[in-house]
Amino acid sequence: MAVPRVLAQALPDLGDVSAATISPADERRLGERIMFEARRDPAYLDDPEIRDYANTLGGRLVARSDSPRQEFEFFVIRDPQINAFALPGGFIGIHTGLLLAAQSESEVAGVLAHEIAHVTQRHIARMIGQQSQSQLVSLAALAVAILASRSNSQIAEAALAFGQAGVVQSQLNFTRENEREADRVGVQILEAAGFDPRGMGMFFERLQRATRIYEGGAPSYLRTHPLTFERIGDIQNRVERMPYRQVADSLEFHLVRAKLRVEQDVPRDALAFFEIGLKDRKFLSEAAARYGLVASLLRIRDFSRARIELPALRKTRHPMIEHLACRVHVAADEPRQALACFEQARKLYPEQRALLLGHVEELLRARQPAEALQLIEPRLRSGDPDEVRLYRLQAQAYAVLDNPLLHHRALGEAYARSGALGAAVQQFEIAIKTGKGDFFQLSAVEARLRELRRQQLEQDRKK
Repeated sequence: MAVPRVLAQALPDLGDVSAATISPADERRLGERIMFEARRDPAYLDDPEIRDYANTLGGRLVARSDSPRQEFEFFVIRDPQINAFALPGGFIGIHTGLLLAAQSESEVAGVLAHEIAHVTQRHIARMIGQQSQSQLVSLAALAVAILASRSNSQIAEAALAFGQAGVVQSQLNFTRENEREADRVGVQILEAAGFDPRGMGMFFERLQRATRIYEGGAPSYLRTHPLTFERIGDIQNRVERMPYRQVADSLEFHLVRAKLRVEQDVPRDALAFFEIGLKDRKFLSEAAARYGLVASLLRIRDFSRARIELPALRKTRHPMIEHLACRVHVAADEPRQALACFEQARKLYPEQRALLLGHVEELLRARQPAEALQLIEPRLRSGDPDEVRLYRLQAQAYAVLDNPLLHHRALGEAYARSGALGAAVQQFEIAIKTGKGDFFQLSAVEARLRELRRQQLEQDRKK
C-alpha cells in the first residue's frame, strides 16, 4: 500500500504528544485518518464477505478481551506477505498472505488475539506518547511511520518521503516487554473465545522455521514482531497448562480462503489446484474446494461448466455459496435468472450484505431503480457498514430516475462518509443549484450543507 501525500495535510491535531500517553479519543482520530488513506489504496480489499468474516472472527475475540466495549475494525489487505498489524484506535489489518498461510482458524485467531492485546494494553498509545515533540517532524511523519512499522516495505519506502519518518519508524517498534505481554494476554483471549490456544505458538513456531526459505529474509510478521525461542517457549509453557481442546474450523474460514486463492492465483492455476484436490480427495473442506472450482470456472468464463458444478456445491447451504451461484448468472448476462437467484437467496439470508449489494446492482442493470431504492433506503436508515457503497448506488438510482437533487445529495453523503468533506460540500452545493425538489427536500439539503461546512472548517483548523 502506498501512502498518499495528502495524509500530510489530513491528520488531526493531537496536542502535546510528549504526554505519557495520548487519549483514547485522540488515538481513535489518528487511526481514522490513517484508515481514510488506507481505504483509498488499491490494496485495500473492499469485499463485504471477506470483511464480514474478518470482523466476525475479530469481534469474537474482542468480546472475550478485557476491553469488550472498545471499538475495533478489522480489514484485509491484498498482499502475499504473511503479516498482520495494529494501528492506533483499534484498527487491525490482515494480509491475505496470512489467511492463506495459516493451517487452521485458531492460528489466524492467535495472530489477531496478539494484535488485539497490543491495542487493549495501550501499547501503541504509550509508544506514541513516549516520542518527544522534538523527535517528530509532523504528525504526518508519525502516522506514516506507524504504517511503515506495521505493514509492508512499500509503506516503509513511502515513509522516507517524509524526512525523518524513517528515523521515527525505528522508534515505533514494540518493545520485548510489549510483545511478551501481547503473547500472554493474547493466549488468554484465544482460550476464552473457544479457540485452540496452541494455535498461536504453532503458527509462530512455523514462521520461525520458515525464515530460511524466504527470499530477502524473514516473513513480514517476524520483521515487525521479532520472535525469540524464549517467547515461543513462554507461549508453549502457558498453553501446556490449559486443557486440550480440539476446535473445528468454521466453513467461512475455508470459503474465504478458497475465494482469496481464486482471486490471487493465475486463473488456470487456481482451477487446477481445486480440480486436483477434488479428484484426489485432498482438501480440508469439500464445500470450499467445490466453491473454489466454481469460482475459478467463473473467472475463466466457462459458464456452462460452472452451471454443471453448481448443484453439487449448493448441497451445502451458505450465503457465500448462494452469492456465487447468483454471480454465475450475472457474469453469463442472464438478468432474469440473476434477479430470481438474488430474490430467493435474500429470502434465506436477508441480512447478508453481499447479497443485498449484488441484488441492488442487478436491479440497476435491469433499469429498475425504484425497486433498487426500496432495498437501499431501509439499510441506510439502519446504519449499514457499507453505507458509502449504498449511497453511491442510491445516487445511480436517482440518476436513472432523472432526479438531480437527490442524485447529488446521495453522492455528497457518499463523499462525506468516506472522509472527503470538500467533495461532499461541492455535491450538496450542486444539489441546491439544480433548483429541483420540494420545500422539505431543499431545506434538508441546505441544513446538511451547513453542517458539512462546519465540519470542514473544524477540520481545516486542526490541520
